[in-house]
Amino acid sequence: MTTVVAVIRPNRFEAVKDALQDLGVSGMTVSEVRGHGRQKGHTETYRGREYDISLLPKLKVEVVAKDDRVEAIVDAIITNAATGSNGDGKIFLYKTEEVIRIRNQERGEIAI
Repeated sequence: MTTVVAVIRPNRFEAVKDALQDLGVSGMTVSEVRGHGRQKGHTETYRGREYDISLLPKLKVEVVAKDDRVEAIVDAIITNAATGSNGDGKIFLYKTEEVIRIRNQERGEIAI
């Protein structure tokens, strides 16, 4: 099993969510996060004053999947999150040793 963690633009979330649901992804965790990469934030003007915004709002989408489904999930995220501009995000892949469903103590892939 693999945990897929994608940090994406908030305005691309609905497209990513719909694509993952179309693939049959049955569950995901979504968190509001802030950060920056190469773009290093931006400057905004409010009431005539400029403000540096160094940590930009992003969404972190986490999905645990069987190893044979990971590439399809990654492709769906890339296709639906990419705008071609800096700040599109990143995808991280982590090996997951075990999953346990709390309700009935099922373990392994059946618990995903």
